[in-house]
Amino acid sequence: MRTDEIEARVKELGPWFHNLDLGGVWTAPEHFLGDYPAMKWRRFAHAIPEDLSGKSVLDVGCNAGFYAMEMKRRGAARVVGIDGDPRYLAQARLASEVRGVPIELRQLSVYDVAELRETFDVVLFLGVLYHLRHPLLALDLLHEHVVKDTLVFQTMMRGSREAPALEEDYPFSEAALFARDGYPAMYFVERRYAGDPTNWWIPNRACAEAMLRSAGFDPIAHPEEEVFVCERRDAPNDRAVYQPRPPGAEGKPQRARGAREEGRRS
Repeated sequence: MRTDEIEARVKELGPWFHNLDLGGVWTAPEHFLGDYPAMKWRRFAHAIPEDLSGKSVLDVGCNAGFYAMEMKRRGAARVVGIDGDPRYLAQARLASEVRGVPIELRQLSVYDVAELRETFDVVLFLGVLYHLRHPLLALDLLHEHVVKDTLVFQTMMRGSREAPALEEDYPFSEAALFARDGYPAMYFVERRYAGDPTNWWIPNRACAEAMLRSAGFDPIAHPEEEVFVCERRDAPNDRAVYQPRPPGAEGKPQRARGAREEGRRS
């Protein structure tokens, strides 16, 4: 593809959130975060094996495909990127074509990952959690349906960066606990944050770690201030999850299930 053709396609598919070099054409050179996400990736790339030969990778919320292509460059046998935004997927297809890095792309929400009907050795869940109205459900669904071994997780965080150890339980009379610095907390954005109406929930560090553990992911590395590498383990039973839709039922609504919906009440 000629440079002028790439320039035209980049303009047509804009605006871009991933700043990618496509044959000398940069997709987001004025990005407010700088050379994003390359500058972010450089801070935690060492925490992911350089050789992913034989591994399968799922990139949830792949955007224009930066991380998916990086996984393929590390030798992953198969890389699948999913996103709910068709424009981002079109960007990723263009980037994959121009860079010559083959990745599979599907338009799919994190809430519908059961439709993939397979698990992946490595799942990337980067920069997605705070854009969701139901973030803990999303983690439960990833655990239930697609994460085989490793989850690489990143979220914007605000508030305290402390993560103190907590007791297993506290008496009802203990109210001051919730105001302590470092108690797990999630901030709800009713309208907008940073001009973005899709920023819904922003955790502090303790909350991010607690949510991961609650969903069945053990953080084993914290290579960058917003990034956690996690191992999958057995999760609590009291979680709301969706079952895969039967073939041919795509697009039909389905109801979440969970222990509390199956007869148990507090």
